[in-house]
Amino acid sequence: MSTTKAIVVLPEERAADIRMVPVPRIRDDWTLVRVKAMALNPTDWKHIDYGYANAGARIGCEYAGVVTEVGANVTSVKVGDHVAGFCHGGHRSDHETGAFGEYILGKACGQIKMLADMSFEQAATLPISIFTCGLGLYKSLELPPPDRPAKEPFPILIHGGSTSTGMRAIQFAKASGLTVIATASPHNFDYLKSLGADAVFNYKSATCGLEIKSYTKNKLRYAWDCVGGGETLCCQALSDVEPSKYGAINASNAPDPDLLKRTNQVVEGPFFVLAYNILNEEYEWQDQMIRPPNDEMEFAQSFKQLTLELFEKGKLGFVNISLNRGGSGLEGVMVGLDEMRAGRVSGEKLVYTF
Repeated sequence: MSTTKAIVVLPEERAADIRMVPVPRIRDDWTLVRVKAMALNPTDWKHIDYGYANAGARIGCEYAGVVTEVGANVTSVKVGDHVAGFCHGGHRSDHETGAFGEYILGKACGQIKMLADMSFEQAATLPISIFTCGLGLYKSLELPPPDRPAKEPFPILIHGGSTSTGMRAIQFAKASGLTVIATASPHNFDYLKSLGADAVFNYKSATCGLEIKSYTKNKLRYAWDCVGGGETLCCQALSDVEPSKYGAINASNAPDPDLLKRTNQVVEGPFFVLAYNILNEEYEWQDQMIRPPNDEMEFAQSFKQLTLELFEKGKLGFVNISLNRGGSGLEGVMVGLDEMRAGRVSGEKLVYTF
């Protein structure tokens, strides 16, 4: 076997399609994986449409499958293991990475060994939300971790609670003993409460931030933006009398610190995280070369083990999955990318299987 199918960025501007490409060569710290399931994230279509990826880059960040080969330095998994993993899809200088393919290259530090009762479809939804929540909630905002929960509950705002990361963040924050407030569209309110949200507010309301400030009695000190662009809403919700923190995930544009200060003078931030850092590989992001700090990869290794323990204890569960919407395999993924572009995915995760 020398070639495999993958979704690849084309020379034409802002376009990608299924192509035959060389099977990636094994590297010392990496594994070759036969993919069984792929999960979609907004960053996938944005890398194509916004020009973050260049021609030849392979798209896709989340997968689950079976290890078929391991590099010389890999000891955490072996051939035959079932793993879920995180790739840097759309990497401008490494065209052998990307999750949307039949056989893909996955770095061992970005992989999670699946528990026995996990399906490939379920496992594929885990890596990005786990690593992003770990970096954002616990390493960046320094919230009490789930294995050492808060002695007294205090509120946190999860803006964009119906996104895949937001849904997972609600579960993590609840496991940390916090009072969880989320924003979403009204049709997702009940579902987010079933995940652990104590209160949910309509982000489309012009007074949403002020409503949250009233609900928390001006004592909200932590907000995490899971969609980007929520500086004003979050800062209106955060306390204006106690020091507070605003964090955000990888979005189309980095948060605007000037907008934070104009909205709320006592807010610290933005605390901005990029999950790509846990792979500990240099990459280009918005015309800048990023060399991740080693401690983010090290943090991710301990956090993924904690997460598996939480699943085993029943403190975390899986979010809603929409399986093979529009078809299966890579052809289905192409349909799913269009679904996400059109804004037709909310309160669920698109997953496609081979």
